[in-house]
Amino acid sequence: MNMPQTQTEPVVLQEPPVLRQDQHGVATLTLNRPKQFNAMSEAVLTALQTELDNIAQDSSIRAVVLAANGRAFCAGHDLKEMRAHPAQDYYSDLFGQCSRVMMSINQLPQPVIAKVQGLATAAGCQLVAACDLAVAADTAQFATSGIRVGLFCSTPAVAVSRNLSRKQAMELLLTGDFIDAPTAEKQGLINRAVPLEELDAAVQHYVDAIVSKPPVAIFMGKEMFYKQLEMGMAEAYAYASEVMACNMMDGGATEGIDAFIEKRTPNWNGK
Repeated sequence: MNMPQTQTEPVVLQEPPVLRQDQHGVATLTLNRPKQFNAMSEAVLTALQTELDNIAQDSSIRAVVLAANGRAFCAGHDLKEMRAHPAQDYYSDLFGQCSRVMMSINQLPQPVIAKVQGLATAAGCQLVAACDLAVAADTAQFATSGIRVGLFCSTPAVAVSRNLSRKQAMELLLTGDFIDAPTAEKQGLINRAVPLEELDAAVQHYVDAIVSKPPVAIFMGKEMFYKQLEMGMAEAYAYASEVMACNMMDGGATEGIDAFIEKRTPNWNGK
């Protein structure tokens, strides 16, 4: 007797929303929703937060590169997901989650370099602004475009206004207009705009510069930089003086200074 055959649905494996690859002390985090222009869904934010938290505890990682798959770097929040949850509490939690990710980038001991191969809008522009360094293909475009759909980019404004002048930031926020990568470089949103085929090499230039230095000096310096920005000048100088004194007691600094005096290359292995 032939038994009826049951058909099973094929198993579709879900691609991780964020990929991580570690190599030579550098962690590369890649946004991996290319069909959705790497829009920041809850899953993306959760994955980013998890990876940043893990990297913060990993002293073997010296630098982080934030990249993306597909044509866009990041098109901001996932508007379809947002409209599926029309509740103020949901939106407050979502924007709070996004803000924690941005602050985690600033608070991460390791420098974070944005590698921008394409469009970065709204919270995607915020993500670029939150990184310590940013390199973009000269074909990339940037905008805080929420105003075009009736939503002022309030949380992106926090990061963008700390990179651009007030009037340049307000122009982006009020108009939603796009700027190209060379303009973004001139205004201070990114460090360099390069041809797409040179993007990898330009990012590697910064990576090499960072990992060739003593990690203690890099980690202490990044923390000091962001803290002093929120202080008055006298308080900032007092804090920076104490950090510098502590840095002087580190073996990396003593080796570097001795090498300079002795006119030789510093040996920072193990420092």
